[in-house]
Amino acid sequence: MFDLKQKQKDAKKKQHQVQVKEIKLRPATDVGDYQVKLRAILKFLEEGNKVKITLRFRGREMAHQQLGLAQLQKIEVDVAEFGVVEQAPKMEGRQMGMLLGPKKKK
Repeated sequence: MFDLKQKQKDAKKKQHQVQVKEIKLRPATDVGDYQVKLRAILKFLEEGNKVKITLRFRGREMAHQQLGLAQLQKIEVDVAEFGVVEQAPKMEGRQMGMLLGPKKKK
């Protein structure tokens, strides 16, 4: 009886709860800041978490939504070996979002 409870307790400890982490960017995010955000995305994916990337448009940036889409596509290419796109980029008001999930481990 006790051994069974102990095994169940150990199995529960070893479970990994998948969380959705969010990274916020702007279309004008520069190279240095982009690299920092990219490292955070890769870390989250390696831990087995999902990552929601939110691109916030302000003011006149709304007229250049293709720049935001290009930035999300660049992220998609940069994280290709660690994660896959679970939800394609789409506009939600003034924000464009994309969901990345970790690649399955063999």
